[in-house]
Amino acid sequence: MTATPAKPIDAHVHIVGNGAGGTGCWLRVRGWWHRPLAALMVRACGLPGSALTGDLDGLYVARLLELVRGSSLGAIVILAHENVYDHNGRVMDGVGSFYVPNDYVLKLAREHPEFLPAVSIHPARPDAMEELERCLAGGAVIMKCLPNCHNLDCNDRRFTKFWERMAAAKLPLLAHTGGEHTVPVVRKELADPRVLTLPLECGVTVIAAHCGTKSGVADPDYFETFVAMTHKYPRLYGDNSALNQLNRCKHLLDCRREGVVERMVHGSDFPVPITGHGAWLRGFVDWKTFRRWQRHPNILERDYQLKLAMGFPAESFTRVAGLLRPRAAQK
Repeated sequence: MTATPAKPIDAHVHIVGNGAGGTGCWLRVRGWWHRPLAALMVRACGLPGSALTGDLDGLYVARLLELVRGSSLGAIVILAHENVYDHNGRVMDGVGSFYVPNDYVLKLAREHPEFLPAVSIHPARPDAMEELERCLAGGAVIMKCLPNCHNLDCNDRRFTKFWERMAAAKLPLLAHTGGEHTVPVVRKELADPRVLTLPLECGVTVIAAHCGTKSGVADPDYFETFVAMTHKYPRLYGDNSALNQLNRCKHLLDCRREGVVERMVHGSDFPVPITGHGAWLRGFVDWKTFRRWQRHPNILERDYQLKLAMGFPAESFTRVAGLLRPRAAQK
């Protein structure tokens, strides 16, 4: 690993770009909800509002480097973001809201040791196996997907060889679970953590992002489903990304209970705004601690310190280092 194992790792940081820097990224901001949300995220990141139509690629990466270098973190896992594909492996034009190529995150990770690359590959792609091999050779440490947004039923038996190859390569899967309202949802039923059953049965180490928690009021709550699955599958973990948010904080302390906390890894979900309001309102942190870290200008440090104050043990912040694909395997 490029990160010092003793230092915390943020395992859930999104890369975003508009392609202005020739990165191949694209971003579609449309609709009454996503426009103000995008503007909020830009401001929360510490970027000017003009970044959305300017050099978002360069400004965003520079800001990320500033944040991680000024924090207690040793590294962050940066996420690519795949196109949306239909059942037959064709791109569903106009469905996705943003795209981040695998080559871009692999390049960023080669240039900056603070970045660990998470690629994103839809197994329905006609070239999925070839892309997987290419990303393995390029240094991927994990694969990321959002089943409900990417139209990806991970339990589709057609993808068995894909998951088996990931297992053989020791490439883990970071998969979104639970509700989602930042990225357009294609199949809401695929928010259920049970969608991850086949990869687990194929031997893939899986991290269920958000632990199946709900995002919106009407979303189903899959947290206890996730917990039950950890009892059955020793390779299943969860991350606490975005669980500081008002809409997801219900199960924050449940993630610390015995039998669950041993499966938790740390993640922020940056650039989703990071606040401690939910934790304070539920009494998970006191007023003094909340005010101290809520005012802290380093967003990644804020998330780390708030979760530390809530009692997440030190090993939960370093555990992911032992789950990511070993550097020795990258030949």
